[in-house]
Amino acid sequence: MGEIWSIILAAGESKRMGFPKMFLEFNGSTMIENVIEHVAGSDTDGILVVLGAGSDDLMSLVGKYDVRYCYNEHYKEGMLSSVQCGFRNLPAELDAVMVFQGDQPFITPLVINSVISEYRSSGRGIVIPVFHGKRGHPLLLDSKYRDQIETLDPSEGLRSIARIYSAEVLEVETNEPGILRDFDTYDEYIKGLNQTR
Repeated sequence: MGEIWSIILAAGESKRMGFPKMFLEFNGSTMIENVIEHVAGSDTDGILVVLGAGSDDLMSLVGKYDVRYCYNEHYKEGMLSSVQCGFRNLPAELDAVMVFQGDQPFITPLVINSVISEYRSSGRGIVIPVFHGKRGHPLLLDSKYRDQIETLDPSEGLRSIARIYSAEVLEVETNEPGILRDFDTYDEYIKGLNQTR
């Protein structure tokens, strides 16, 4: 079997938060460190972190881990540009890629491994965890979609690949609402923080 890599998106400007959310304290460290540690604790074969806004400061955190990283000079153009940057900087030969957001620290290795296992056993090209019928992260994509991702409409984003190739989608039911949780505002962060205490 070939490798499955993970892309962690940490290039955004955190406009709605008002300050860089990757550095927010979470469960004894920072938000981005929690995400990296959870992904690293799974069966993924490698991790690539996509940097953009505040990249120099983020490197002080990311550099502590056994991960690769790339810089998205077009990060102001939105999340899809970071996904595309990540895919361009992955190893040439791999089976699939999982895409994570840097502000989703509740995604556990258990969920990640479940997505990987279902991909390996199902033969489907797109695997998405769901909670009560709602699709969350990480989104797993077979490497055969690599070229297609370069041509996606930025206004629709990465999720449009699941619409274009709907017959290739496998939804994996989970018992973890954390696959849906991210943090765009400070109020959301405080609520999330209280859940960890």
